[in-house]
Amino acid sequence: MNEPITILIVDDHQLVRQGVRDFLETQSDLMVVGEASNGDEAVRLASQYVPDVILMDLVMPGVVDGVEATRQIKKVSPHTQVVVLTSYHEDEHIFPAIRAGALSYVLKDIGSNELADVVRKAAQGEAVINPRVAARLVLEVRGSRDMTPNPFTELTEREMEVLHLIADGLSNAKIAERLVISEKTVKGHVSNILGKLHLADRTQAAVYAWREGIVRRDP
Repeated sequence: MNEPITILIVDDHQLVRQGVRDFLETQSDLMVVGEASNGDEAVRLASQYVPDVILMDLVMPGVVDGVEATRQIKKVSPHTQVVVLTSYHEDEHIFPAIRAGALSYVLKDIGSNELADVVRKAAQGEAVINPRVAARLVLEVRGSRDMTPNPFTELTEREMEVLHLIADGLSNAKIAERLVISEKTVKGHVSNILGKLHLADRTQAAVYAWREGIVRRDP
């Protein structure tokens, strides 16, 4: 008999985790080995259990969101396949998650049996992408989107401010202090910037800002 597929569930809502777990545990070939309520915990448990598949929420409290957790997990446990299970299907969530290493991207309106099949396919290295998300990816590959986005038209005035401060090396906490907004709001702006500019992390954002002349060094 084959070993069951091991799964880690990551979501900040306990009710969601419990509901997903209750169903998956009715499947004889699937085994939930743990649950995490935030990104930091997800990385720690992934390193501990090295699960075959992780069901990953994207928007969670704390410094490490689902995208960053995915990036770190693929470093500590390359064997593990990450399936994004989220309510969000906008570009600013899709592209950073895929670039971070997620294999599949499905929405929380997915049926229980369908989710179990997604997990089984992920364990075999087969990707499953929600149709709405797939449409965005197809447009990206075809080049229907501007492959060199113009930050002056794509970013809001506040996002441009945040990008400037990222390029200056400020942390989210320092940016929040400088702009007199919450750190959570800053995280949202950073996520939007990465999505709109098709970048993977804030380091790339800083390099982009300097390279494109958005931020200039004083002579």
